[in-house]
Amino acid sequence: MPDTHATAHPDAAPRAWPPGITRIPYWLYQDADVLKHEQRTLFEGPVWNFLALEADIPNRGDYRTTFVGAMPVVVVRGAGGAIHAFENRCAHRGALIVLEDSGTARDFTCAYHAWRYDLEGSLCSVAFQRGVNGKGGMPADFRAGDHAPRRLRTAAIGGLVFGTLSDATPDIETYLGAGVAAKLKRVLNRPVEVLGRFAQPMPNNWKLYAENVRDTYHASLLHSFFTTFRITRFSQAGGITLSENGGHHASATIATVEGSDGAYKDQGIRSDNDGLRLRDMSFLDAVDEFGDGIQLQILTVFPTLVLQQTHNSLAIRHFLPNGTGAMTLHWTYLGFADDPPEMRRRRLKQANLVGPAGFISLEDGCIGGFVQRAAATAGDEQAVVEMGGRSVETQATRATEVAVRGFWQLYRTLTGL
Repeated sequence: MPDTHATAHPDAAPRAWPPGITRIPYWLYQDADVLKHEQRTLFEGPVWNFLALEADIPNRGDYRTTFVGAMPVVVVRGAGGAIHAFENRCAHRGALIVLEDSGTARDFTCAYHAWRYDLEGSLCSVAFQRGVNGKGGMPADFRAGDHAPRRLRTAAIGGLVFGTLSDATPDIETYLGAGVAAKLKRVLNRPVEVLGRFAQPMPNNWKLYAENVRDTYHASLLHSFFTTFRITRFSQAGGITLSENGGHHASATIATVEGSDGAYKDQGIRSDNDGLRLRDMSFLDAVDEFGDGIQLQILTVFPTLVLQQTHNSLAIRHFLPNGTGAMTLHWTYLGFADDPPEMRRRRLKQANLVGPAGFISLEDGCIGGFVQRAAATAGDEQAVVEMGGRSVETQATRATEVAVRGFWQLYRTLTGL
């Protein structure tokens, strides 16, 4: 899946990133050595990577395959109900152990040479370990227990399963921080069901999407549907909740209008489009199911998870690097297991708000590519990230890039770049 062919130019000059988080050099999105460094220090470092939903693996032997950066991973429900995760790599010759996206198994056998693993990822048996008719086989001192793919620690919150390869990663609630953890549990407050899922290739570095979903400044400027139908406008109440480490955030829009609502037209901003119409306005017939008036919440967990509530459309977005200039965005649409039929219909209808052709998010499918293309020869130039100031803190506005700065604060801390 990841692109392993891109390499840094051998004549490239050494690059430096000045201190701070308000100037982001474009080489960070272009350099293959950076991507390799991220794999070691971020994805395999002291972070919690999203793996799966608990609802995906309810019973013993249920599994899903996923990735932690470039590392293929299996997440599986074990015999005693515990959730296990391990590298999807045979300890023998390095082949994938599990080939399917999901399923149920008693154990796992590598197709290449039939080495077999249990649900915890331990090597159980080796085909013809003792040879045939006294010939061949493994050395007498070979011990299966000494050979296994790498294991991940797992944790769950709100029905989301996370994994980490680092012993230094704090518990999941400490990692998220109280404010963001509360916002996550606000939405995921009871068992969920998967309504649908698909994958979307995107022509940009994964960090450009990590910025995009934290960039509340762009939402009502790029997305005409957001602005015209008043799902989010700067005149509406809301703001940003930021974790202490800066890497996680939750943005919220409340329907209440604060002050004048004419600023978009006054500035001639294209996203406020009087010509945009819906033939069926019941599409926006939303229910305040959480009782707090929040009609849009976008929540991120560093490095690559998004939890989205847009009216009554709920979704997980999991994005993964696919080389320096490409990524894959995995969408999972959610409902609650106790949804009545009318709410299920509403969620399915409003699912059209987001996705590759979503009324709102179709622009996000190309805007990162616009940056990737425009900055192709500007590696030593820098983006400016100063909207809302230069700090990293919770703010009572969405006209800010504070969550983008927060991402880069944690990124620099972990990578040392």
